[in-house]
Amino acid sequence: MTQSPKFSRRAALAGAAALPLAVGATSLRAAAPVSGTSIAHYQRVKLGGFDVTTILAGTATRPDPQTIFGMNVDAETFKEVSAAAHLPTDAAQFFFTPTVVNTGAELVLFDTGLSPDGTLAALQAAGYAADQVDVVVLTHMHGDHIGGLMQGDAPTFPNARYVTGQTEFDHWSSAGNDSFDSKVRPLAEQMTFLGNGGSVASGITAMAAFGHTPGHMAYMIESDGKQLVLGADFANHYVWSLAHPDWEVKFDMDKEAAAATRRRMLDMMAADATPFVGYHMPWPAIGYVEKSGDGYAYVPHSYQLLL
Repeated sequence: MTQSPKFSRRAALAGAAALPLAVGATSLRAAAPVSGTSIAHYQRVKLGGFDVTTILAGTATRPDPQTIFGMNVDAETFKEVSAAAHLPTDAAQFFFTPTVVNTGAELVLFDTGLSPDGTLAALQAAGYAADQVDVVVLTHMHGDHIGGLMQGDAPTFPNARYVTGQTEFDHWSSAGNDSFDSKVRPLAEQMTFLGNGGSVASGITAMAAFGHTPGHMAYMIESDGKQLVLGADFANHYVWSLAHPDWEVKFDMDKEAAAATRRRMLDMMAADATPFVGYHMPWPAIGYVEKSGDGYAYVPHSYQLLL
């Protein structure tokens, strides 16, 4: 069908008349301010009859990640592995992720972040208050896990009892560490100490995961036949630690033992398809692992624990 010249001219004029309005509308929309990045501060999932909530207590960007990860491999290998995973080699992003487990009987907080402020803000965003916390579990005594224990001279969680590994406490109590002495020692009389297989509460069992620190603990959470591992710092990066569990990590105090622990725990979780929370895994820090060559691949949680 052929259009008449008259119709085409009218349509063209109408289109031209509308152009200034379209341009103006686009300009108005483009005037919205650029806000930068945004991230939620909590993620709640279900595990049987338990609520498990990861809370983002803080983040940090660190330069030159090979000064932290892959210290025993050459720069070219580190660069190639990073490029294959689309990771920059000039900086790394860290997440600091305590976890709250609501058993229905007790509210259990695992680790306390870098400071009270960040942890309390994330707790509040998740709908919890400091005085509701019944138990504080310390997986180990590094500063980014014990930093939120005290507000000045007062406990941040005034109604809580405290649980940590006996081996871990014994090491740091004689180490002359300022952070331990100011954050943990004042609470020693309120602490319960446990070893491998010890129980924090019904459905929460300690698992020795030594190497990162002398008494580093992970925890198995179990409810109604469902399991999840709170791994803390047994592995600190989803590529540089999981895909390459033998790569040395600066903060692992016993690097050989830490690598053996990584392989043991990753083997277990891959074989059983057990989800885990990793304190420094990509936010919201919940995922799975599967065997991949000589290492493991990280599979982020999507909706499996939301059903």
